[in-house]
Amino acid sequence: MTFFVPSHSGPRRSVTTTVIAMSTSASPTGFPAEPTGGITAGDTVTDRLVEANKRYASDFTDPGMDARPVLGVAVVSCMDARIDLHAALGLELGDCHTIRNAGGVVTDDVMRSLTISQRALGTRSVVLIHHTSCGLESLTEEFRHELELEVGQRPAWAVESFRDVDQDVRQSMERVRTSPFLLHTDDVRGFVFDVTTGLLREIDPA
Repeated sequence: MTFFVPSHSGPRRSVTTTVIAMSTSASPTGFPAEPTGGITAGDTVTDRLVEANKRYASDFTDPGMDARPVLGVAVVSCMDARIDLHAALGLELGDCHTIRNAGGVVTDDVMRSLTISQRALGTRSVVLIHHTSCGLESLTEEFRHELELEVGQRPAWAVESFRDVDQDVRQSMERVRTSPFLLHTDDVRGFVFDVTTGLLREIDPA
């Protein structure tokens, strides 16, 4: 579908949301195989991130945006490292709010972020994205019990594991649509991202 939205400068631009393929890095860490830019082999991953930021900041120009997303949409997705969310959805800097957690499930904290996104920052649409081969499909709530045995305290949070990814997307859509805190629940859509093809498959809420 196509949105006509104001650009960050100049006349409005059209943005077409399409289902596209995405590639993943050949490197297990997502970083180049050899250190670059003065990063030594003994540095930690965080050190490499900090050095990369210095290179990024050296050419950085303030885009002059505010915090309100141009497309008025919030995207809730899994934190899985295989999903390059902006590339997969054709999004640019400033287009959307992105909220990510394990599984992309709608937890209390996700509802907190969505509520702030809508009420304080003007978003109206919500896109929910789960994916194939999710790690939560191999976990159970027993995970919390195992943690309790290990550290002597049971986590207050639920694992939110699932066996049927389609049904879990439907549950997430229902949680958003029935929330009393959100101003806009008429445009809530759910999808499953295929990590092998890069394609989105829309889930019927019924």
